[in-house]
Amino acid sequence: MTDARSPLDGRLPEMLRSGKPLRGLFNGLPSPAIVEMCAYAGFDFIILDNEHGSADLGQTEHMLRAARASGIAPIVRCFEHDLPRILDMGASGVQIPMVESAEQARRLAGMTRYPPLGRRGSAFSTRAAGYGAFGGAAHTQRSNDGIVFVAMIETPGGIDVASEIAAVDGVDAVFIGPNDLAHAMGHGSDWNAAPVQRAIERGLKAIAAAGKCPGIIALTPQDEEKYGRFGARYFANVSTSIISKALAQVASAGMEAGLRY
Repeated sequence: MTDARSPLDGRLPEMLRSGKPLRGLFNGLPSPAIVEMCAYAGFDFIILDNEHGSADLGQTEHMLRAARASGIAPIVRCFEHDLPRILDMGASGVQIPMVESAEQARRLAGMTRYPPLGRRGSAFSTRAAGYGAFGGAAHTQRSNDGIVFVAMIETPGGIDVASEIAAVDGVDAVFIGPNDLAHAMGHGSDWNAAPVQRAIERGLKAIAAAGKCPGIIALTPQDEEKYGRFGARYFANVSTSIISKALAQVASAGMEAGLRY
């Protein structure tokens, strides 16, 4: 069990294994306040988007602090070369884009865990270890038990081997990125195109059959219902989409009110 004072929130493995639907969102804005608002709104997790977002590593660490303080489980979507530093900052998990083989998934899973489970380099002076306050063997065990690795499948080749990727020890969830998948399949941004939807269905079912948690972007309750039928449980919305829609609704209502006066 995670010490309440520890910087590391270790709830995600159990959450992903629970069989219950989990709701979170991607956030690419460098704002600890948004992280807190997402927690207070009731989301289960937040994915700090260091692939497409604008946060630097210092800002990312502040957002991880905000997540721990407000009680939302933080995952960081990052590139492979940033993975060691992101984990040392205290992320509860990493979500790595463009995973296309079981071999690649196995290498990345190994990078997230200390020996004997993996090959993560050890240092106890980091935020994840409380700058030494929570270091040593306890930190090693806490990290190996409490950090998750989420592989992202975003190409037809990845869909073809989804079951193999999901079966890798150390892969806790597999998330299908529908936008990149649609582009890779020649459908531009139209991930609702029938061939793309069939590929998503095939991938989600393969991940679930392998006993791992399938994830997908779900922008509406209807998306959750549809993808849930294929086994998806790890649903992510997008913070900028939610904020932009809310702002547009208020602006539109204001303009309509102005026309009545």
